Amino acid sequence: MAEVRGCELPDDLLYDVTNNIWYRENDDDTVTVGMTAIAGAMAGQIVAITPKRAGRKVMPGRSCATVESGKWVGPAKLLSGGEVVEVNKDIVATPGLANSDPYAGGWLLKVRVADWGSVKAQLTAGTEVSAPYEMKMEADGFEGCNS
Repeated sequence: MAEVRGCELPDDLLYDVTNNIWYRENDDDTVTVGMTAIAGAMAGQIVAITPKRAGRKVMPGRSCATVESGKWVGPAKLLSGGEVVEVNKDIVATPGLANSDPYAGGWLLKVRVADWGSVKAQLTAGTEVSAPYEMKMEADGFEGCNS
């Protein structure tokens, strides 16, 4: 597992570093998506998550959920776009899972992506994500997850 400035980034995921979103490929032609530990640390304690409903389409680069913390309200943007096939009801009921368990219980949605191959080519593998995240954190002035 990669760790950058105290932020964990599992090797088995794919990352959209720009939007702080992770992707996990599933066996049923869907991907599970969630926010990285970095997103949670930057936002602070998350108090509400309002995802798009199952059956809705998300356009590439657009919001799949609205995330609210004590200091920030904003979109969780998907590089991929696609059709929402499942919403994590646990994250809606307990939004703090995005902070405490971002890579397991804190996932946001499962999405069916029309052209997953081309999207996947734009993502960064977990085994290669340390340097891009170090550069992004430096550019953003973000000291890390333990700050």
